[in-house]
Amino acid sequence: MNDRPSRELCPDHRISCGHLPPPDAQKLHEACLEVLERTGVRFFLPEAVDILKEAGAAVSDGNRVRIPPELVEQALETAPSEVRMFDRNGRLALELRDFNTYFGPGSDCLYILDHRTGERRRPVPDDVVEAARLCDALPNIDFVMSMFLPTELDVAVTDRFQMEAMLNHTTKPIVFVTNEFSGTVDAVQMAEAVAGGADELSDKPFVCCYINVTTGLRQNEEALQKLLFLSERNIPFTYVPVTQGGATAPVTLAGSYIAMNAGVLAGLVLSQLNRPGAPFIAPGQGGESLDMRTLVSPYAAPDDRPLCRAMGHFYRLPVFGLAGCSDAKVLDQQAAAEAALTLMSDCVGGANLIHDLGYLESGMCGSLALLCICDEIVGWLRHLHKPISLDEDALAVDVIDETGPDGSYMEHDHTFAHYRERYYPDLFDRDNYANWEAKGSTTLGERAAEKASRLLDEHQPEPLSPETARAVNDVVRKAAERAEGEHT
Repeated sequence: MNDRPSRELCPDHRISCGHLPPPDAQKLHEACLEVLERTGVRFFLPEAVDILKEAGAAVSDGNRVRIPPELVEQALETAPSEVRMFDRNGRLALELRDFNTYFGPGSDCLYILDHRTGERRRPVPDDVVEAARLCDALPNIDFVMSMFLPTELDVAVTDRFQMEAMLNHTTKPIVFVTNEFSGTVDAVQMAEAVAGGADELSDKPFVCCYINVTTGLRQNEEALQKLLFLSERNIPFTYVPVTQGGATAPVTLAGSYIAMNAGVLAGLVLSQLNRPGAPFIAPGQGGESLDMRTLVSPYAAPDDRPLCRAMGHFYRLPVFGLAGCSDAKVLDQQAAAEAALTLMSDCVGGANLIHDLGYLESGMCGSLALLCICDEIVGWLRHLHKPISLDEDALAVDVIDETGPDGSYMEHDHTFAHYRERYYPDLFDRDNYANWEAKGSTTLGERAAEKASRLLDEHQPEPLSPETARAVNDVVRKAAERAEGEHT
């Protein structure tokens, strides 16, 4: 490897808690730079190749691009260390930086575990709407993704329907996924209609695009089109190459991560060449490996989590986390345990935009009941990290003296004034056995399912104005008409 200047790590000591001392982070970074310069990346979009070539990258074999380290360092200098997202009404909602953590569901599950019947089935359009409405109601869910991929719709317009459903049924920030580049253009057009125009959306973005890339070293055309389009418009996006150790990357944790992260840095370079300062969110997952016993890609594995988050902080980039999920097939003890463990891990590690809450079956199935449980766990974690008040009233020295060694605080005014400050769960049971039995002997899963039903019965999200709703629907309708014309 060439000798290159070391990047200064973020001074926060917690970075070293994830089995990644500063010299190791530098070593991984150097390895990624070597892969970019020595091996190179294939870019399947001529426009992207031209931009990189003009900036000084070497191109061979048509689209194999070798990126020099100075372009990476330049991109890391111009990429913002904070990405701010707003809600639908223009209020600041998410400050993606440092160790700030925000939580939301994932997208596009092929199955739903119906909380009303317990049936595992294919999702329908109403499931997409209900998921958005429930996310809008849950207090610890900070952003929304389309949790389900609906059947009964033309696959060419499912992503437009998903975006319309989210825009209509939540005011929270939205992370959207599209099937192809044209879907991204339509999604942004819908968001612009809600924001009041392109400039308004650029100034206060309330949407973020989740871009999946074929692999770290093979950057597909549509991912690159999305990257250039969104960076030009100052709309945040995540850029997530999909690599699997033992299949599309080395099986070792470090090797799998390097193969993935070289692709992340390649995308970062392209975004910053296209528009310096474009908001870029790095993946907090990467270095995954197939389970070689089952050939399933696990969602709740512990291996790569500390590495990816620590490297995200090393680069001073916002981090896209993955937690609140399980490889279990039903809402059982494994589901709750893995949801809690992954949420704790990403929260402590400082992932910023944490998605996939409510996932089961390694991302194949979604559960609104598990989403409610995850909301409860996040509330617990937020109380865990809540600053402790140390003012005179909280210290209560006078109250202790007044009550004395033999008194009781149960009847004291101080207790009535402050008892609500302590943590009280909504779903986790703290009652004695007799009272729990008298209330029906319910399990956590049963209480979560009941909560999901109750919130869906009671909560009505703030609607779009009729004019805005029509403008959004016009985009969906035109896309459907185009798709129908292509089928005939």
